Amino acid sequence: MSDTDQPLTLAAALGSAGDLIAAELREDFEKYDFAIPFILREADENVEHQPIDIAALPPLSATSRAKLAELLGKGDTFTSQDLQSGTLFGDYRVDGVAMNVRGYNELLSQLTRRVSQVLNHPLPKGNKIARNLDRPYLQINIAVLAMALDDYIRQQLFGEVFEPLQDESWRLLLLAPVIDHIVKIFGLALVRAEEHTISGATEVRHRRLSEVTKLMVRESASLEVSKCIYTRLPYPTRSGGLERAFIEWAQSDAGVEAFCKISENRHDFVRLRYVKNDGLPAFYIPDFLVRTVEGIYLVETKAQEQVSHPNVQRKLRAATTWCERINTLAAELRGERTWHYALIGESLFHDWREKGARLAELLAFSRVRATSTAQSQGGLVLGD
Repeated sequence: MSDTDQPLTLAAALGSAGDLIAAELREDFEKYDFAIPFILREADENVEHQPIDIAALPPLSATSRAKLAELLGKGDTFTSQDLQSGTLFGDYRVDGVAMNVRGYNELLSQLTRRVSQVLNHPLPKGNKIARNLDRPYLQINIAVLAMALDDYIRQQLFGEVFEPLQDESWRLLLLAPVIDHIVKIFGLALVRAEEHTISGATEVRHRRLSEVTKLMVRESASLEVSKCIYTRLPYPTRSGGLERAFIEWAQSDAGVEAFCKISENRHDFVRLRYVKNDGLPAFYIPDFLVRTVEGIYLVETKAQEQVSHPNVQRKLRAATTWCERINTLAAELRGERTWHYALIGESLFHDWREKGARLAELLAFSRVRATSTAQSQGGLVLGD
């Protein structure tokens, strides 16, 4: 650095410092404030199983008992190879070994195990195979399930009294149409018999943007606003054209009730946890909070070429997961609004604005719909 450069640098620094002003809370800031909820403790959901009404279960109607009997052979041991890929619940399939049984009690035991295992896991759609179904359906006692299956088989399965031990009639139960029917009917019956109760309450804490009573902004890089808790909002001095345009549009759009630029330095309690593309945990703070009649939006504005960046997409998934979690709360705990995350690229922003659209419409168009994904780890972490 030369001697002549030194005074210029100092002058620039002094000029920048002299440009700083305080953007304080406006007198009526309460109606523009944002109360951000986060969940400290979830309510507990309990599942109990009510008795199954056997008389209400439909009998087998696809084929008659007489036609089934024609399919049977003779012998003390009968193996149903059809159970290796038996169809369950429509087009669901469950992988399993052949059911080798020598009597009704053994069949009932294996049938009980098959039903309990199937219902403990979400079954894949289409022709996919669900493997390693080794855990029982925990919402009902296995002995109770076996008794219910036995009662159904004897009283209801064929629309008449059925004695499985008479003339080896139990072998009818090994045929695929019969097995399919029993498992389907009991699967639906068990799910419908579940009774869900909630114990305790969800504990929610709110943090408000107005906890930060003022922002220090540069007068030359900030705008006066009236629909915000602060009298002015800053925008970046370098590459801040998109954020400045967003503030201007939000200020002029009648569909926007309130908005605020989130300060990374002062509003550091609003942090979104996500996992970066390199696998490391990280935090980021969205650009804006916007409230419309329809909802509250966490908004991220990005240059168009950055929208598809892997880390931007990871932030998107984490934010969307958090919004969906907040939307399960009672309406009064989330500002009587539905929360959304909107990622707005620069090209889309200018295209809608130039065509005379409303910002509220762009937000509704850009909001991200939730998708369940293993990569949507984390949520909004409100600082201590």
